[in-house]
Amino acid sequence: MTLPTPELHTARLRLRPFTDADAASLYALHSSADVLRYWDSPPWTEPARAQRFITTCRTIEEEGTGARLAVDRISDGAFIGWCGLTNWNPDFRSASLGYVFDAAAWGHGYATETAHAVLRWAFDTLDLNRVQAETDTRNVASARVLEKLGFRREGTLREDCVVNGDVSDSWVFGLLRREWHPTAG
Repeated sequence: MTLPTPELHTARLRLRPFTDADAASLYALHSSADVLRYWDSPPWTEPARAQRFITTCRTIEEEGTGARLAVDRISDGAFIGWCGLTNWNPDFRSASLGYVFDAAAWGHGYATETAHAVLRWAFDTLDLNRVQAETDTRNVASARVLEKLGFRREGTLREDCVVNGDVSDSWVFGLLRREWHPTAG
């Protein structure tokens, strides 16, 4: 079963499927040590990684396991990051949420606005009952985004990642359909 990647719109943003033309911007995003300081893999050092990421986006869509959307700012058309659902399980009506934004886009509410649009699609179109997200316990800004969206912190995965050579814990967040407030965010 395929899961077609939608095009979604918010007041300030356009969320769309990735294209090959996004490779340079995607590489710039994922090669930034600052952006990926809490990510579970090191910054990219080879531009070919961006094309492999885009290919993976198409694969998860074709396999029906998820969708990743490029995020463009409407005012200037700039690519500012991406957001996606992975591990989509239609039987359990669940998926995992993830996002990455350029450092210049931090502090403007773009992550919250983007994730809200993806969650609306997830609950309304995919009929999900649960969305899960994880964040490094040191990434307080990401935890705040999730809490603004209504996620509840459900637990801690102790020493589950090695980030930049440091063993790191992650918080697990969950959002249930009955807790979702589509007008918030």
